[in-house]
Amino acid sequence: MAYTKIKITGIIEVKTGLHIGGDDSFSAIGSVDSPVVRDPLTRDPIIPGSTLKGKMRSLLARDFGTTPLAGVRGFESDCAEIKRLFGSSKTGSDAAGTGMQMSRLQFSDCFLANKKALPQIFENKFENTIDRLTSVANPRQIERVVRGSEFSFDLIYNVENPDEVKEDFENIAKAIDLLENDYLGGGGSRGNGRVLFKDLATEVVTGDKTLDVPELR
Repeated sequence: MAYTKIKITGIIEVKTGLHIGGDDSFSAIGSVDSPVVRDPLTRDPIIPGSTLKGKMRSLLARDFGTTPLAGVRGFESDCAEIKRLFGSSKTGSDAAGTGMQMSRLQFSDCFLANKKALPQIFENKFENTIDRLTSVANPRQIERVVRGSEFSFDLIYNVENPDEVKEDFENIAKAIDLLENDYLGGGGSRGNGRVLFKDLATEVVTGDKTLDVPELR
C-alpha cells in the first residue's frame, strides 16, 4: 500500500480575545506584562502547533476518561486511540503492551489569515489580582488577539491502518468539538480563548487517491 497522507485544512476564528503567552523577558518598562506569542518574521500573532496539539489531546483524554497512572509521566497513560493520533515517546513496554509510537497527526503553526480585514490585531486587557491577606491590588496588562481574527488551520494525518481511518477521524472531530466548547490559551475561566473551526476540508495529498476520506463536519 502506498504511503498515504490526508490533509485537513480550515480556519480557526477567534470568538473572544485570545492570549497564548510569548516571551516577555525583554519587555520595556510600561509595556504589557504578558505579550502573546508572535511570528518572529512578521511580528503577527500565531497559534503554535504545539499549543493546539496539547489542548486537543488533553481534552480528548478527559473525554475518554483517561486518568494518570502512578509513576507514569505526562500522557503515557493515554489509551491506544489517543496514542496513535498524538504519539507516545515512552520506550520499552508499558502496561498496555505498547512502547514508543509515532504520531499519526502532524500539526503546523497557524498563521493570521485576515490581517487586512481587521481594524487592529491586538488589544490590552487590564486585570487585577488581589492579595487576600493585604487586600492590595496588583494590576497588570494582558495582551490579547482581538475577536474576529482568523488563523489558517493545516493538519496532516498519516494513514497507518486504513481500517482505523474512520475511527481516527471521529476522534479528531470530537477533539475539535470539545475545543470549541472549551478554550485555547490562557485565561479561559475569565472569558479568553473561545474559538470556532470553520471551512474544514479533507484531501488525500499523496498515496492512495481512491481512499474514502470521512468528513469532519
